Amino acid sequence: MASGGSAIRGSRVGAGPMGEQDHGHHAERVAVSYWDALGNETVRYFAANLPPEEIPATIDSPTSGLPAGRDKANPPSVQKNEPYKTHLAYVKERRTDEEAAVLLEDALRQLRIRRGKISADS
Repeated sequence: MASGGSAIRGSRVGAGPMGEQDHGHHAERVAVSYWDALGNETVRYFAANLPPEEIPATIDSPTSGLPAGRDKANPPSVQKNEPYKTHLAYVKERRTDEEAAVLLEDALRQLRIRRGKISADS
């Protein structure tokens, strides 16, 4: 006969009595639904005795990663990211040569004033 540990045959080592949740004696919960801009619903559970102002108004939706709010008809909008600008788009935004010359002259005048080479009224 082999003798070893004190475990009863067929039992798991370290298995204790069932928890309160397994018996149904857990705290009262309230379900709160959140919706994101794509219409995905996420249900979160909070303690029933939690004051309503402590329940968050928005969460991040685990389905889409977007913000989700409690108002199904008006969920938080999707953030609009600026598209990548090509070099050509930056070239089109450049100032004309006349505008650039005026800006350069103004910057040089302000620099000379700060260094004290000319007076502010000239």
